[in-house]
Amino acid sequence: MALSSKSAHASYRPLGMLTATFAALLAAVPLAAAQEPAVVIPPPSLDEKVSGTTEIAVFAGGCFWGVQGVFQHVKGVKKAVSGYSGGSAATADYETVSGGKTGHAESVEVIYDPREVTYGGLLQVFFSVAHNPTQLNYQGPDHGTQYRSALFAVTDEQKRIADAYIAELGKSRAFPAAIVTEVSPFRGFYAAEDYHQDFLTRNPTHPYIVYNDMPKIENLRALFPQAFRANPVLVFKAKS
Repeated sequence: MALSSKSAHASYRPLGMLTATFAALLAAVPLAAAQEPAVVIPPPSLDEKVSGTTEIAVFAGGCFWGVQGVFQHVKGVKKAVSGYSGGSAATADYETVSGGKTGHAESVEVIYDPREVTYGGLLQVFFSVAHNPTQLNYQGPDHGTQYRSALFAVTDEQKRIADAYIAELGKSRAFPAAIVTEVSPFRGFYAAEDYHQDFLTRNPTHPYIVYNDMPKIENLRALFPQAFRANPVLVFKAKS
């Protein structure tokens, strides 16, 4: 099922559950054919020096629903929040960012324990599973600079690691095209509206999630079985 709008999820508002008939139809579609296959890549040769128990990293790889969902299933991640980075606080809202002129990218702030998963490990997941780093200013059905591939380096060390890894992957020709991921200094992160948080977990039968994002979770499970966490760490606890 192709979504033809410029931004396949830009007009989304919570709509409740899909009908049982439509959900069953979606379940019958082979998910592997919906998403580009993950790319098997080695971990980076350069990684961070572990000196604490909590670190922050910010990733942009298209629609934040799927990127957040992937990182929520990675062991060592304590929290993954969907939001906006690259622009100012004044324009950090969904309607404005969706116009593509704010400088923001839909991003995910990942709070993690480097003793369990390092920045290099997160980068390996990001490039291999979470998105396609060769797509310039789009991801799948979503087009615009707000869907660009970007890393917002919180520290100088993160920038060195990211730059070195991109160069390493480029030299090895791990991908069929050049990596276009921007490495930019971190200037702020602004959490997205509540209805965007934990979207993949709360809406597993939403058409966009079924076709674009659920395959990423299965790829994570298959390629990184030791790092995969079956129960995602959520922004909001499920209501009992």
